[in-house]
Amino acid sequence: MGVFTTSHEQVVFCHDRQSGLRAIIAVYSTALGPALGGTRFYPYASEEDALHDVLELSRGMAYKNALAGLDLGGGKAVIWGDPDKDKSEPLLRAYGRFVQSLGGRYYTACDVGTYVQDMDVVAKETRFVTGRSESHGGAGDSSVLTAYGVFQGMRAAAEHRWGSPTLAGRRVGIAGLGKVGKHLTKHLLDDGASVVATDVSARALDWASSTYPQVDLVDSSDELIRQQLDVYAPCALGGALDDETVPLLTAKIVAGAANNQLAHPGVEKLLADRDVLYAPDYVVNSGGVIQVADEIEGFNFARAKERAGRIYDTTKQILQLATAEGVPPAVAADRLAERRMAEVGRLRTILV
Repeated sequence: MGVFTTSHEQVVFCHDRQSGLRAIIAVYSTALGPALGGTRFYPYASEEDALHDVLELSRGMAYKNALAGLDLGGGKAVIWGDPDKDKSEPLLRAYGRFVQSLGGRYYTACDVGTYVQDMDVVAKETRFVTGRSESHGGAGDSSVLTAYGVFQGMRAAAEHRWGSPTLAGRRVGIAGLGKVGKHLTKHLLDDGASVVATDVSARALDWASSTYPQVDLVDSSDELIRQQLDVYAPCALGGALDDETVPLLTAKIVAGAANNQLAHPGVEKLLADRDVLYAPDYVVNSGGVIQVADEIEGFNFARAKERAGRIYDTTKQILQLATAEGVPPAVAADRLAERRMAEVGRLRTILV
């Protein structure tokens, strides 16, 4: 692997030969508190791809937690492997030992390829884990409030663009009908939107056709972005917006649950040049981390939902700031997050 440079505080490579665990934990910042971020279990093509993903995701978590108003820093972990084939109790428990070895600098939770039952297993070896099942005193499925938060961010974007905080009468394209996409679909239909969607999983498509027959289904994300849409919601893996896809967009708003939707720096300007309003991903998808963070102080769903509802106000503030300063919303969001990390993080230099 080539040499890499990073502004992260700590990057830990974890390997347990017997269980087959290969994982990387990245702590981007603890300026606001212990780093919190989920564990992604994914069959990366190479260790270099896994490293790139965890570095990007952990940075995004720091910004997400800052704008969510949490007193938590940003971190992330990836387990390199196929969750359908490689996941086992020994592997998850070995991973928990590595999390525990960081002494509370990093709290883990669910992400792509990991579920609440996995976190219950990880918790056998570490107390620095959230997103546990309700039977173990946890918050349960964090996708519930992730979807709720995305919907609130979408409402704020709709108000900014069209003057009314509703998706009624609008056509929304959802790429990914997994954990979050299925809940988001219900919010949108209940609000009066029409939905067109796609997923790489035949099981997810079968679920959608049987549960919501009014949803139009298409074969691929490429086909989806070419549909006549008002809103495009990437809800699968990152990098959905790049030099090839942005020119094809018909939607006037992009607001979705996926992390790291912008494939590279500069895509935010491509969106702005095409007059596409981008609701920054780490702002609108922060409902899940708000939910699992609430678990640290003793989970209360009503309290967590109320906090996730504030995503509407935060998104609105960012879009207004972007307009006032003449910058893309992604730049405005970064500025607000960096300001909070600097201003609040500085207080730790005052010894008590």
